[in-house]
Amino acid sequence: MQRRSFLQAAAAALPALGLHDVLAAEAHGQAAATPSPAALHVVGNGEDRFGQPHSLGFSTVSFKVGTAETGGGLFIMEHTHLMPGGPPLHLHWSQEEWFCVIEGKVAFQVGEQRVTLGPGESVLGPRRVPHTFSSVAPTPSRLLIAFAPAGKMEAYMRDSEKAGPPADPAAWFRNYEMDYVGPSPFWKPKAG
Repeated sequence: MQRRSFLQAAAAALPALGLHDVLAAEAHGQAAATPSPAALHVVGNGEDRFGQPHSLGFSTVSFKVGTAETGGGLFIMEHTHLMPGGPPLHLHWSQEEWFCVIEGKVAFQVGEQRVTLGPGESVLGPRRVPHTFSSVAPTPSRLLIAFAPAGKMEAYMRDSEKAGPPADPAAWFRNYEMDYVGPSPFWKPKAG
């Protein structure tokens, strides 16, 4: 079958298969999810977009771009006072996670690879690839993180601060469309 004949046959089949309605509904849903332009909102250095910084034990987190502001397309936060340790080794079902070091030195594990980055350097944690990070500097580090799409990451940050360490990390992570892979390889046992 020639290409032109194939395309004509496919175009004729779309209405019969109902795909036109599916594609139109999907396009309408994406347009409806896009927020309308709002007033410019500047988030100052060290400030949280909503005026409420969050603590995760190994750092202070400030939200820079909220999930609702992008219709779920993006969530950006900043880790300040980042100390050695970091989150457990985990993966996101549907989000890419981009990390950019602002101050200090931060070690990352993405898949089986490890790298240590300094100010201005960045790395991507692709969806479905286990990753984690930890400050390795003698003083606290600062890290900017973006999630695309936002998914449930803003809710995870808010809920984790309130709930404290979960009794069942695997179940807790699944609530936010992530898998708990294991403890952070960067945590060091306390001498004692």
